[in-house]
Amino acid sequence: MTQSNTNFHVQNLRFPRIFSMAIFSLILISSCTQKISFLTSSVVPAARGTVKVKMDDNKNHTIQIALVNLAEPERLSPPKKMYMVWMETDQGETKNIGRIMTDSGTFSKTLKADFKTVTSFTPVKIFITAEEDANIQSPGWEVILTTAKF
Repeated sequence: MTQSNTNFHVQNLRFPRIFSMAIFSLILISSCTQKISFLTSSVVPAARGTVKVKMDDNKNHTIQIALVNLAEPERLSPPKKMYMVWMETDQGETKNIGRIMTDSGTFSKTLKADFKTVTSFTPVKIFITAEEDANIQSPGWEVILTTAKF
């Protein structure tokens, strides 16, 4: 083989390997967990939190929320009874996905809240409102925390 034939042969072997690695990387990235931070709240500025979204083998999405410094809903002005978690889907629908409870630890004054659910819908945004009733079908006007669209 001449030098030019050897270079051509080596380049032809590299392309399939690089292409395969790129496809594998895309699959790996798409199956990984997305971690999104909530934006700073104008209602409860000290509240911080993250949302993790992961698609499982059945194409369902597991949504996990972890919050700190979220004031009890009774301390809001006006006071409310509970926090509700909402999801905006890729179809433009808003879904009530559950109630989130705050908890202050025994050895800590930090108010914490955790939430986990599984949905068949594809989420593009998560937000939390303070409400009077858990059975509502549409969110109230005051959003406590929200993510940007992801």
